[in-house]
Amino acid sequence: MTTILITTANGETGRPMVDYLLTEGFHVRAMVRTDDERAQRLRDKGAEVVFGDLLNFRDVRKAMEGVQRAYFNYPIGEGLVEAAVMFAQAAKERDLELIVNMSHYQSRPHAHSKTTQNHWLSEQIFDWSGVPTTHLRVTFFMQWLLYISGLIRYGRYVMPFDKESRFAPIAGRDIALTAANVFASPAEHGGQIYALTGPVEYSHEELAAEVSRVLDKSLPFEQVTAVTFLEMLGIGDDITKLKHFEAVTLDQREGRLAGITDTAPRINGQPLTTVEEFITEHRSAFELDYPEPNA
Repeated sequence: MTTILITTANGETGRPMVDYLLTEGFHVRAMVRTDDERAQRLRDKGAEVVFGDLLNFRDVRKAMEGVQRAYFNYPIGEGLVEAAVMFAQAAKERDLELIVNMSHYQSRPHAHSKTTQNHWLSEQIFDWSGVPTTHLRVTFFMQWLLYISGLIRYGRYVMPFDKESRFAPIAGRDIALTAANVFASPAEHGGQIYALTGPVEYSHEELAAEVSRVLDKSLPFEQVTAVTFLEMLGIGDDITKLKHFEAVTLDQREGRLAGITDTAPRINGQPLTTVEEFITEHRSAFELDYPEPNA
């Protein structure tokens, strides 16, 4: 039985990817940082759970034992290139059939964001390794809406980006299904770069209006600085995210996240999740569990 290693297995793409791959009969090794309730849920589904740090070469090598295919995903933060080197080396040692690498839609060597530039460098590392790799260049997740759900509940739609900037948000589960289908056919997809977007392009202001419509709630778009935005999320001291968000604002002004691709629905053979469907699925996150007081 083919064993597939899923890193960040409790993340927005990792969790559904584990589900899809188990359903298709693969043996899934889920790599997580902590043995907690989320790890137990992965075990209950039938995944083999291992613990480790992507910046610890011993952990990565151990996680790769007996693996044929692997998913590399690294959160916004320091260490991406180093982690990619370790992952690529371990994969080469194990003669893996395929790596699926999560990258940025605007990946390029001279990116405004060091994080995005490091994703491009990581793509090169995997290609140099000789292990067949599929790079998924992904736009903004719909999960961004969940990050500000606490604000939406109280009638505020806040973003650190220009209201006119355009993008086509995609749901994490659609990315996960795309990756799962790539894993199922490594010979077809190895060596490819796939740009993934959602089904509809919006400006940030238009997306705020769509969320307002679905929730039947007034949510005028409000732009704040990246510093203020991170403080509102309770992570004001995260300098890496601050620099990345400031740089992505420039990417959007240049139109680098605009446009729609048909890659994900073509690979998956089904339509992608719409914003309305996503909000409906997570509606409780956006609504107060008690009536708002009258003005």
